[in-house]
Amino acid sequence: MSTNIIPASQRHFTDMGWLQTYWLFSFSNYYDPANIRHGKLRVFNDDVVQPGTGFPTHPHEEMEIVTIVLKGEISHQDSMGNGGVIRAGEVQRMSAGTGLTHSEYNEADQDLHFYQIWILPDRSGLTPSYEQKKFAEAEFRNVLFPLASGQGKDGAVSFHTDATIYRSQLAAGSQLMQDTSKDRKLFIYLTDGTLQVNGHTLSARDQARLDGVEKLSLIADQDADFILIDVPEG
Repeated sequence: MSTNIIPASQRHFTDMGWLQTYWLFSFSNYYDPANIRHGKLRVFNDDVVQPGTGFPTHPHEEMEIVTIVLKGEISHQDSMGNGGVIRAGEVQRMSAGTGLTHSEYNEADQDLHFYQIWILPDRSGLTPSYEQKKFAEAEFRNVLFPLASGQGKDGAVSFHTDATIYRSQLAAGSQLMQDTSKDRKLFIYLTDGTLQVNGHTLSARDQARLDGVEKLSLIADQDADFILIDVPEG
């Protein structure tokens, strides 16, 4: 049983001019053999994209990719024929499966801020697929609300791993308790506020990686906006 708190200052930062990004796990030219993944959670990128720029067409395969837009909007095109805009409050899921290509651009006149999360699928060779959904901010308040899940959670976009991505906006002084199990891994990324995770204090942009805990206690010292990811060991 372990709880590893990683402060915001220890995230890997890359500034490409058009993109300011924090890579929480090894990604692209950042490689740390001790920081490859947490269970089946492979990638968590905290990205800000400048107006009029973005990611040209590129490939993916054998990965469940979830994009959570916090501010601004993304224009998306892919080889499955999907095209459109993902706005703040919306969540996109792509199952890359046997292979797809896509592009992502910020065509708006404001910065785009989003999280992109990659989770390893439970099985390979899936047919590529796509899903997108809008969520109201009120749905996250003082609960662990499932945004994306392979566990059949009502209301969430679906993917192909025994895992769930939750979001919560927890008011100062509020507490959430959740049962878990020793064979699960939990990951928490705090967007804003101050949050106690099983007695450990997180500040904005800190992360907690928990392994083998049976109970999770979350207490907001200040209003706290965070992502919680529950994944198998992998």
